[in-house]
Amino acid sequence: MVATARIQTASEPDAAVPGMPLPVTLTQAVPVWARIATLSFGGPAGQIAVMHRVLVEEKRWISENRFLHALNFCTLLPGPEAQQLATYVGWLMHGIRGGLIAGGLFVLPGIVAIMALSWVYTLYGHVGFVAAIFFGLKAAVLAIVLQAVIRIGKRALKGPVMVGIAAAAFVGIFFLDMPFPMIVLTAGVIGYLGGRAGLPQFKAGGHGGGGKVVEGPFLFDDHELPRERAEVGHTLRMLLAWGAIWLVPVAAILLAFGTDDVFAQIVVFFSKMALVTFGGAYAVLSYVAQQAVEHYGWLKPGEMLDGLGMAETTPGPLIMVTQFVGFLAAYRSPGSIPPLLAGTLGGLLTTWVTFAPCFLWIFVGAPYVERLRGNRALVGALSAITAAVVGVILNLAVWFALHSVFTETRPFTVGPVGVDVPVPSSLNPWALTLAATAVLAVFRFKIGMVPTLSACAAAGVALNVAGLV
Repeated sequence: MVATARIQTASEPDAAVPGMPLPVTLTQAVPVWARIATLSFGGPAGQIAVMHRVLVEEKRWISENRFLHALNFCTLLPGPEAQQLATYVGWLMHGIRGGLIAGGLFVLPGIVAIMALSWVYTLYGHVGFVAAIFFGLKAAVLAIVLQAVIRIGKRALKGPVMVGIAAAAFVGIFFLDMPFPMIVLTAGVIGYLGGRAGLPQFKAGGHGGGGKVVEGPFLFDDHELPRERAEVGHTLRMLLAWGAIWLVPVAAILLAFGTDDVFAQIVVFFSKMALVTFGGAYAVLSYVAQQAVEHYGWLKPGEMLDGLGMAETTPGPLIMVTQFVGFLAAYRSPGSIPPLLAGTLGGLLTTWVTFAPCFLWIFVGAPYVERLRGNRALVGALSAITAAVVGVILNLAVWFALHSVFTETRPFTVGPVGVDVPVPSSLNPWALTLAATAVLAVFRFKIGMVPTLSACAAAGVALNVAGLV
């Protein structure tokens, strides 16, 4: 029997509403979710805009308010909000199977593309042509991250209190090397207390979906009752099922390889990441860069930039860059396994422990989502965390700038404050020129992300052919 999305409102209408979209079966929904997945370039903002255009404007499957409410719920969760939003809407329409298909299809193109590019990178990354492409991408990535800082900052920094939280987060992670989870927890506690006290500084500044407001009717309107009620039995079943799907492979890896093996490090680190990475993909990347490069030594700063360039130019969540990190980590410490096979397994394990928790959060939390409406304490916590994330992403932009424009840095420490400073003689003038051009293209001429990345990659190849890089 094929599942069908249907309307179950508090008061059923006496007759069909003119213009009402027809019920949608799960089979009919699959190609729509596949289309959204293949169009999902441009990081979280672009992906959310694509979903808004297709689900709200074109198909009218879900109302504007329900879309924004689902989005705000997903921003409360750790992990990639765009993938979780797809899972939520799929669950709303067709239950668990709908959520699995929508969320799974959303990441599938990225899994395939990043895995293929990881193979190319490890086999041919030092070949002049391929290296030149990534040289150009690194320059453009800096402009994209700066754009994210400004875009999120405009939404989140609504007053001096939020600006102060963002500044404190930047100082904490850049100068004091504070762990990202501690920054998020501290900001969340401050926001929770401020929101609970009713302080106006901790009210949300709004969270748009990136599209125009659309009038109904919709298949799922503002008065739709939850598809599944919040019941203890359902919650326990989802916790046990998805907890096992997520953590049983982790336990098996730890038992089979021990805690010091690279596969064990991968599943433990990225499982921990799945619990603490509030604030979206760019905040996740800051945490991953801090740990994978500086703590574990799995890859170099420039390679982290290469991975981000891959994720920016392929469909799927930006957080798919973590698959590249897991691939390189296992490729370089394969043990008795052939390196490419080890890298493939490392990348797939990373993806598994990154996205399995996302389904857990949605399938457990979605039935309770209506209880979050108007909760001042939770809104305050989210507002403060989002402000802190601005500081964290600014740290990421500075970190990328240091390692893309300069080829060498050295530590500089004064008391408890330590920071990497560039070696002036290591400045790469062509990298600086490309980065400045990308910034000008994005901010002055409003050129899109994909054209900017493509142009910089082509410029890198041209510089290589000319023998300049």
